[in-house]
Amino acid sequence: MMSPEDYMLPCLNKKFFGLDCMGCGMQRSIAFILNGDFIAAFHMYPAIYSLIALIAVIFINYFRNFKHAYKIIIILAVMNAILIVGNFIFKTFFN
Repeated sequence: MMSPEDYMLPCLNKKFFGLDCMGCGMQRSIAFILNGDFIAAFHMYPAIYSLIALIAVIFINYFRNFKHAYKIIIILAVMNAILIVGNFIFKTFFN
């Protein structure tokens, strides 16, 4: 039987240069969420839950504008950028 991992795309950055990219771990993190392993998903890619929140707010705001949506989106985007870059630095230099 096929599993979600069988459909994952390889990271070209890791394949060609041997280094993780800033998105490495996102696909596996989503697979962990789909399997119900939420802690492993966070350990694989710490920005996954804030990314899900950002996408949800953007999606909801697209169909139904709400007050302060722009500020919430900016805050979530900055938080995601910090988490993604921080995780990349941690994996690259301290792992």
